[in-house]
Amino acid sequence: GEGPGGRGPARAMACAALGARRLLAATTAHEGLDAAAKAGRRAYLGIDPTADGLHVGNLAAVMALRQLRASGARPVALVGGATGLVGDPSGRDS
Repeated sequence: GEGPGGRGPARAMACAALGARRLLAATTAHEGLDAAAKAGRRAYLGIDPTADGLHVGNLAAVMALRQLRASGARPVALVGGATGLVGDPSGRDS
């Protein structure tokens, strides 16, 4: 089959690939995630710009984003900007 936009072969199923790498513990919509990645939908990752630095949790999220890209999704990673405007659930503002 064709991949997103009719380019090249179909990509691996996103949920299976994420699960094999232990980046996905549970989801209620395997088919929906797989279909969205295969259709070339965007996958978004926002990283908190107010944090003191990056940590292993950020790395796991970046690795998941990379795997979604390999499955056909179009990744968007954002540090700062709008991510900082969304608000922190702890109430801090800097």
